[in-house]
Amino acid sequence: MLHIALPLVLAEIGWMSMGVVDTIMVGHLPNAATAIGSAALAQVIYNTLAFGIGGILLGLDTTIAQAHGAGDVPAANRWLVQGVILAAGISALLMTCYALAPIGFHRLPTDPVVVAGAVGTLGALSLGTLPLMLYFTLRRYLQAFNHVRLVAAALVSSNLINLLFDWLLIYGHRWTVGGHVLAIPAGGVVGSGIATSLARTYQAVFMIASILYVNRRHGYGLLKTSWRPHWASLRRLLALGVPSGATILVEIAIFAAVTAIISTLGPAPLSGHEIALNCISFTFMVPLGISAAASIRVGQAVGRRDAAGARAAGWAAILLGAAFMLAVSVLYVTIPYALAGAFTTSATVIAATVPLLYIASIFQFCDGLQVTAIGALRGAGNTHSGLITHLCSYWLFGMPIGLYLCFTRRMGAPGLWLGLCASLIVSGLTLIYLWRRMARTLSFQ
Repeated sequence: MLHIALPLVLAEIGWMSMGVVDTIMVGHLPNAATAIGSAALAQVIYNTLAFGIGGILLGLDTTIAQAHGAGDVPAANRWLVQGVILAAGISALLMTCYALAPIGFHRLPTDPVVVAGAVGTLGALSLGTLPLMLYFTLRRYLQAFNHVRLVAAALVSSNLINLLFDWLLIYGHRWTVGGHVLAIPAGGVVGSGIATSLARTYQAVFMIASILYVNRRHGYGLLKTSWRPHWASLRRLLALGVPSGATILVEIAIFAAVTAIISTLGPAPLSGHEIALNCISFTFMVPLGISAAASIRVGQAVGRRDAAGARAAGWAAILLGAAFMLAVSVLYVTIPYALAGAFTTSATVIAATVPLLYIASIFQFCDGLQVTAIGALRGAGNTHSGLITHLCSYWLFGMPIGLYLCFTRRMGAPGLWLGLCASLIVSGLTLIYLWRRMARTLSFQ
């Protein structure tokens, strides 16, 4: 499990690092609270839709991994082709949604300066949508065939590209070369969005090159595969992927809704929420990478009809994810001021961040349980349990609690986060029970 999981963890951390670096960079602009608030609104809308709708491509984890486990490479190639076709359609849908999103932004009772920055940043981020969806698709093939180091390399190197473009495009620079002045104007928070899109374009090119490399080296025969749409396969991908994407959408949408609500409380609470959200999202990438490894290992075991191997892989992933998140809880309790101070020097923003990190420490363990259990279930072909669990725990249970504490009890942003805390505890315990029940009944007799 660790052999597969560690490169995927590095890849997921690399993915999240782009948003963290963007937030740190804009957090050192003159008006930090406004800049971070704009980045928060833009990133949460972009990521909610990209992960939610783009999460349909997670159906490839099941199909490609099971095909590989069964030794059927041509079938895995066909699933990849259909995934690329689906990614193109998803990209068109996403970019349409991003073009319409500013209509909703302008209806929020939020600081107009924050909204203006968010609209520009979202437009810049949307330019990298097709490359991002291609990355999502191509990495499923590479990791199902255990070429996980290439996935990690793509994310690490693209983060360096993102850092370089952030430095160039956020602050602006001037050089004198041969008596001529070369100037890059300061793009502020919008510059961070452009930098991210450029990094994702590089990322997609890297993945295409990696696919061609492994295909030539191992003789997978990918280039001989027909690139015509196969409607039955696309329907199968949608049947598996829509629940997976909807599960992610339901989870991320609750954070998007909380972000929108907190944006009405002022720039400082919104900035504190964004920093705390960046922290928990960053550490969440570790169990998320382990979850991806669980899908691969369980899927491969199912493909070769090895029930004991599938059970062992699932429980190994859950143990690793929960243990890491328990250690993270200790981190959030012991050094919250240092974590917040890494993003900004504003005392007001730091004061708004620290209580949220204390609350985050309560639900980390259960967050690790739920995401790794979902990965194990997905590898076995069960993509519905996570969706139903998240719908009930987040929207029917946690959100009402959060709204009550925020407005009726006047607790503000911490009240909403306590609602999220309750959601994740219920979700984690429920999904562990569901995986335990499936693992007991899994059989190929």
